[in-house]
Formats: sequence, C-alpha cells, structure tokens
Amino acid sequence: MALPIIVGMLSQNVLNLVDTAFVGALGDNALAGVGLGGFLNFLTSALVLGISAGVQAMASRRVGEGRRDQAAVALNGGLLIVLGFAVPWSALLHWLAPNLFGLVTHDAAVLEQGVPYLRARLVAMVAMGANFAFRGFWNGTDRSSLYMRTLVTMHVTNIVLDWALIYGHLGAPAMGAEGAGIASAIATFVGTAQYFYLGAKTARGEGFLRGLPDRQSLATIARLSIPASLQQLFFAGGMTAFMALVGSVGTQELAASKVMLDLLLVAILPSLGFGLAAASLVGQALGRGEVDDARRWAWEVVRLAMVVSGAIGLPALFFPELLLGLFLHDPATLALAVTPMRIVGGTLALDAVGLVLMNAMLGAGDNRRVLVLSLGLQWGLFLPLVWFIGPHLGLGLTAIWIAQVGYRGLQSVAFGRAWASGAWAHAQV
Repeated sequence: MALPIIVGMLSQNVLNLVDTAFVGALGDNALAGVGLGGFLNFLTSALVLGISAGVQAMASRRVGEGRRDQAAVALNGGLLIVLGFAVPWSALLHWLAPNLFGLVTHDAAVLEQGVPYLRARLVAMVAMGANFAFRGFWNGTDRSSLYMRTLVTMHVTNIVLDWALIYGHLGAPAMGAEGAGIASAIATFVGTAQYFYLGAKTARGEGFLRGLPDRQSLATIARLSIPASLQQLFFAGGMTAFMALVGSVGTQELAASKVMLDLLLVAILPSLGFGLAAASLVGQALGRGEVDDARRWAWEVVRLAMVVSGAIGLPALFFPELLLGLFLHDPATLALAVTPMRIVGGTLALDAVGLVLMNAMLGAGDNRRVLVLSLGLQWGLFLPLVWFIGPHLGLGLTAIWIAQVGYRGLQSVAFGRAWASGAWAHAQV
C-alpha cells in the first residue's frame, strides 16, 4: 500500500528539481521568482489540501464497515467543498498576487518574474484541491497505484510543457517564468481529468458522482478536514519562520539549513507514505469495530518505517560530506553543515514514529488532537527555542539543529503516548 504513495511523493520532488533546472537557465531573477511563487502557492493552498485527510478517513471507515457502496460519498463531498472554497479563494489571491509577493521581496526584477508565475499557479488551485480529494479516496480504498499512475502522467505533461512554454518550442511563445506556471497549471488539470476518468471507470459502484452527499456527510468531511488544513497552513508557516530565524544568524547558516531541510523533506517521504498506508489500515479496522487490530496495525507500520528510515539515514550519518558536497560548494558552509547532518541521519528512524502515528490518528478521525499536538510543539516550543538558541544566545547552527531534532523526537514521543492512550478510537467518522 505504501510503495505507490512513496514513489508518487518522490516523483513530486524530482519534478521540482526539473522545474528548477528549466527555469535556472533564465537567470537568478527568474529562479528566485519561481521559487518564491511556488512557496506562496503552497502556503495559500494549504487550506485546501487538508481535504485529503477527511476524505481518506471517511472512505476507509466505510470500507471497513462493509459499506463500500458508500465509500465515494466522501469523495463527492470533498469535491463539492473544494469547488465552493477554492474558486473564490483563488480568484481573490489572483487579484492580490502583487501584494502577496511584496510581503516576501521588494526586488522589482523578481516581482516581474514571480507575479505572473504565481497567478498561473493559482488558477489551478481548484484542480489541486480536487486531486488531493481523489488521493485521499484512492488511499482510503486501497488503490494507491491509481494515485501514482496519475502523478506520472501529470509530471510528464509538465516537463513537456515546461520545455515548450518556457523556451518557445513546438510553435509556442517563449514565456519564461510565466510559462513554467502555465505548464504546472495545465498539468494539474490534466491530472484532475484523469482522476475523474478513473473514478467513473472504477468507483461508480461506490457512489462516485451519483448524487450529492447529505448535510451530515458534508459536515463530517469539513470537521475532519479543517484541522488537517490548519495543520498544513501552520506547518508551512513554521518552516518559513524557522528559515527566517536561521537567516538572522548568518547567510552561511541559512544556505546550509536550506540544503539540509530539502534533504530531510526527501528523506521523510517513505515515513509519510507508510503513515498514509497506516491511516487506511486503521480506518478500515475501526470500521470493522476491531480497535485492537487498529492499534496493532499502527505499531506494525511504525516498526517497518523505522527500519526503512534508519537505512535511509545511514549515508547522512557516515558520509555527510559526500552528500552535502553535491549542493554546497563553499568549504566553510560545508563544514558548518557536517555535524548537524550527522545528527539528522542518526535520528531519522525516531522521526518515523511520529510521522506514522500522526497519520494513523488522522485515519482514525482524531484530527483535532493532531492539530493541537503539532501546533503546540512547533509554535509553542520549537520556534521560541530556536530564537533563544540562535539569534539570542548565538550558539550556532549545530545547536539549532539539535533543537530541531529534539523537537521532532519529542513529537514522536507525544504521538506515541497519544496513540497508546487509545482516545483516538472514540472519534466519530
């Protein structure tokens, strides 16, 4: 179940690298504009992306209850919520795009490149939200391979359109950074079209597009999705705040942290994939009324994720210079990052515990507890600690990343205790 999800997530990171390579040839201003535009698109779309957790929790629960003919009701409701929210929200953001960009940069050349890119990406927000709703449904009904298959189609489409629209090939105008945004938006809509085709082909018997969900179903989806959406929003904001705090310590520290954070986000993808699989297994077990089975599934997935994540962390633990040297070419910056990179690699297995159990709780429908724990640890503890250690005391990059690793370890302990308490079994889905 987890493997197609992991491959799909990895392909998204590869796509980001390909986009960066295409736009990088246009110069630093275009690269900065696209980079900031992509971040702003993610941040402003975070409120839509949480729909995946709500749909997956409901769909997996219906499968476990033996009511598979109603599993797609959650998907129908998710699509309706996305349509009602994303269209006006993205239209407002499209109008405000210059003001949004002005919050993160005052460079006129970067604004000239980034604003059209962001506006193009915002057009596809409704498609992005729909795709996440489908992702939750496919994962919740044990069809994650359909999710992976569609992502491959989207990425191939985006690469071809990047080549055509950025540089003006195949008779298309050379649109530069704006062309990259248009390519990504079109690829996102292509993915949505394929999802609807696959839904009509495989999920009609489960209620896909066969009538509107009732008010109670819509309320349940919203109740499950809103905490997940807020968690996404505050997580993105917290990552930005972390980088800003590191940047106030020094430019070399910021460059080193940017590379380490990118590597960390790739390294934890398998744990996230296992977590999404655990969410489906837990939801289905609870639908069958087998609470003990749900509890065991989560711990079994944790054990597997720890083995895989521990293996992934070994290169960072034993060969950090080799890994970091692919991205950092200044010897002083590289030297700063070596010890923190070892610490990250050595604790990656512990990080897997929190990621899997957090998603297992989302699968059980205990979304509010997940929001409270995640928000409290990141904003209430970690970020103030980084400010105190870094800008205030000036203890350096290694101390900052020890705080980062400690925070994620504490998150694993917190979710472990929350899962062991069994309170998640009483969530209504």
